[in-house]
Order: sequence, then structure tokens, then C-alpha cells
Amino acid sequence: MHTNGTEAAHTRESRGRNVRVGDAAPPMGEAGPVESGPLEAPPGGVRHLYVHLPFCAHRCGYCDFVTAVGRDDQHGPYVDALLAELELERHRLAPALETVFVGGGTPTFTEPRALERLLAALPAAEEVTVEANPETVTPELAALLLRAGVNRVSLGAQSFQPRLLAILERRADGDTVRRAFWMLRAAGFTNLSLDLIYGIPGQTLDELERDLDDALALAPEHVSAYELEAKPGTRFTHAHGDELERQSEALEGYFERVVARLTGAGYRWYETANFCRTGDGRDLRARHNLGYWRARDYLGLGTGAVSTVAGVRWRNGPSLGRYLAALRRGALPPRELEPLDGPTRAAERVLLGLRLDEPLATAGLGDVLDAEALARLEALGLARSGDDRREIWLTPRGRFLGGGVTVELLA
Repeated sequence: MHTNGTEAAHTRESRGRNVRVGDAAPPMGEAGPVESGPLEAPPGGVRHLYVHLPFCAHRCGYCDFVTAVGRDDQHGPYVDALLAELELERHRLAPALETVFVGGGTPTFTEPRALERLLAALPAAEEVTVEANPETVTPELAALLLRAGVNRVSLGAQSFQPRLLAILERRADGDTVRRAFWMLRAAGFTNLSLDLIYGIPGQTLDELERDLDDALALAPEHVSAYELEAKPGTRFTHAHGDELERQSEALEGYFERVVARLTGAGYRWYETANFCRTGDGRDLRARHNLGYWRARDYLGLGTGAVSTVAGVRWRNGPSLGRYLAALRRGALPPRELEPLDGPTRAAERVLLGLRLDEPLATAGLGDVLDAEALARLEALGLARSGDDRREIWLTPRGRFLGGGVTVELLA
């Protein structure tokens, strides 16, 4: 289970959190569960596809994603259900996709024959990413992924320090992360992303520095560095909530150190929690998540997956049994549906778009942007605007403050 993506925007947390298309999205409205029928497809079709594989060897204490521990006998039937949902939803997809992202859970924990069957049946895309936990990576798995058309792997390291990994309840140690990384390299992968977490209970600045040293020594194409957020109700919060609260003030300094170290090593800080290598002529940003941050439509398949298409957001129910039963009878899974009005979509464009290091076009945002707040933030050196305010962006200082600045801009 990775931390790629939980919430779209919070105040403090949004400075170091990522968003995974299809796995989570801005909060749903009050709509109840429904069996959703056909909805409109956008002109040209959806170009971003998320596929959720929920299975894990165990559930980490801080995890609040839709996961299922073990269930080996259900891996094959679940892939059958995913492919059935894909057929029911294929009319929404564009003829050529830009990205496919297979997340979880731990996708690479899925039984290899079922995983290969799924990957072979998914539409082709320019970027195909699969999440992997280090302990699941073998030469055989790496070869399977490459053979199936995967061209990007996101490896969940989280930390290289044994003490911190034990607190996170991770099963891979630093050597396992390194072995997995080099197995993927040896198989031929030239686009690898590494996930790190900071703000682990009791983590010292020296331990953070060592994690950054270890990550940079591998020279991945992409690094995601997340501030740990223990969600209410998880056993991690019960065990470590007091310590997390005590160290919360130190995390601004940790965040600044992460940015300084990675940008100093030549990585582009292109999104609040994401960094990519530059200089070899390739754009190594995570194109799938870029689609989300730019408020593009996306389709999510699988239990708990979220979609946003043509002004409507829906979330598949989290029950694995109900998901399998619905698709066995040829029906779409139970869903919560939320129509998105214009102001909601505009506000999300601001909240998500200002996470990036690129200007945000203000066309169509006039009703949700507070002009006085923008002037005030510009005077404070936290935001900038282009000619006639047709574009806005946060300064580096503003980006360090993250969602707190962004929320100020909303009327």
C-alpha cells in the first residue's frame, strides 16, 4: 500500500500530500449509494484510467485505503470483475489513452497470472504505471511488467531506516528497496519513481537526511515525498497520535529540507510533494497525476475507485463482495453519485492547479477567485499574477505554505 494520493487539498497537510487519480478525490457530497446507469461521455472521451487492485499481504497501521488482506482465492475473480467493468465503461474512454495507473492495495501482490491477464487486457496508453512494494519485486515480476507494456513503476520505499520502517509496519528494509530498484533497472525500466514518507513518529532530522541520501544514491527518475498523515480511526492514530501532534511544528522545516535537498540534486519541484529529474530531454513528471491536478476527466475501475467524468463524480462502493456480485450478474457496482456544479469544479481547479509549478489560467474562475485576497497575497510575496491576471501561481514561499494560501484565494 502506497501513500500516493489521499486528499485533494487540506490546509497544513496539502503541502506534502499527493493525489492518486481514481483512488481518492475531493470529498463527495451527500448522495447515497445508487446503481448508476449510463452517463454521458465527454467529447473525445476520457484519456486517464485508474485501476484499483486492493489486495495486500497485510494492512499497514496508517492505511485507510480500500484494501483486502490475502484473499488469494479472489484475485482471479476480481480481475474478471475489473474486466467486466471495463467493458461496461469502455464507451467513456478515448480511442487513445494518455495514462493508465494501476494502484492499490499492493498491485504486485496480486497473483501473477491474474495480474498479467489484467495488464494484457487494459487499453494501451502513453504512460502505464504500476505501484509495487519492494518485497514483492522479483526478476520474474519485473519481466512480467515490462512484457505487459508497463513503462513506469512506482516503488513504495517510504523509508530506508529500520526503526522507522518498523513504526510504519512496513515489511521491506532498506536493502530490500535497493534490490527491488536494481531488479527493475536490470529488467529495462528507465522510468522509476520512489515514494518517501517524512514526519514519522519520532523521526529525527538526521534520519530524514539519511533517507534522502539513500534515495538520491539510487538516482530515480521521480521522487514523491509525503508528510505522514494518520487518518482518524486508524490504529496508527491511536498508537502515535500524541507524538504526531508534538512534532507537527517541526514538519515545516522537514518539508523545506526535502525540497532543498532534492532541488539541489537537480530535481524539479513540479508539484507540492513531487519531484522529477531533468536534463535528459524527457518530461518525467507523473503524467497520470498531472491529469488530476489539471482537473482532467478520469475513469476509475475497481472497488472503492473514484471517477470524474463530464461534470459528475462517482465512487464505487468499498465492499469487495458487492463489487464482485454486481459484475457477475452484468451490472455496474453500487456507487455514490455526485453532480458537480460550475463553482465546485472551478474551486477544485484552483485547489489542485496551484499545487503545480506552472501558471494556472484564470479563465472561467472569476466567480471563485477573491481579487482582494490575490492582491494581498501578492503584496506578501506569496502569489503572482500575469498580465491582466489571466494567470496566477504561487511563489516558492507560497508553495511552502500550501493549501493555507490557496484557500485564501477562494471567494
